[in-house]
Amino acid sequence: MITPLAEAAIVPTRNLNLLYIILDCIFLAVLVGLLIWKKRYSTLLFALFGGILYTVVDYGGFYLLSHTRTVFIDGVLADMGGTFWVLLWMSMSYGFTNFAFIWVLVSRDKAAVYWIFLIVMWWMIAPSIAEMGGEATITTSRTTGAYHGWMGVALVVSYLVLTVLLLRHEERPFVSILRLCLIGFFVQFGWEFSLLINGIRPMNEASIRTLLVNSCLETNLGMPAIYLIWWLWHKRFNEDLSRPKE
Repeated sequence: MITPLAEAAIVPTRNLNLLYIILDCIFLAVLVGLLIWKKRYSTLLFALFGGILYTVVDYGGFYLLSHTRTVFIDGVLADMGGTFWVLLWMSMSYGFTNFAFIWVLVSRDKAAVYWIFLIVMWWMIAPSIAEMGGEATITTSRTTGAYHGWMGVALVVSYLVLTVLLLRHEERPFVSILRLCLIGFFVQFGWEFSLLINGIRPMNEASIRTLLVNSCLETNLGMPAIYLIWWLWHKRFNEDLSRPKE
């Protein structure tokens, strides 16, 4: 017997064309150039770290180890090489923009509104521009049942540890746990929502559940660790990589 929960299983899927990938690579190059121009070197390094981390998790973890990731090109299951290049772009794209998004907000960058505007605008508009490239010939998907439970455990443990630390410093909290959680939620919600409304992620009975569960869980579970990384980095380096004054 198939339960309603099984019928609405979370299988994130994307349908896109080659033009989308090309345009997105151009956007990433422009964003890197802007970060260098404004000497946001720490943001740039953290964003690159995010792209590499997503690649390791997606290709190494989801594809090679758990076999939950599949890529089809022109309706044919891609081989290991083809899968790598598609996942490298996808992981670098969303890893880079996600981590840049998070870093400028955690850092309270004075120009955060501009960086966030550029990223979100691109997420929302790029699929419409890419429609000029014809039909979607690249499809990626992954099942989440094998690891979402463990992600949930990691999220609960990480936020529990952070809560205990904040309760020990109740009179002078060093970070707003609600703000941190909202950043983690909305950074993933932003691009998940843009994929859904632009038709890259197909609308079906599991679409809303996929949007909300992924937004609550997948990026958010790392936010306490990201704050720790930011705090340790910020003690040693300014945004332009100069040393803080004693």
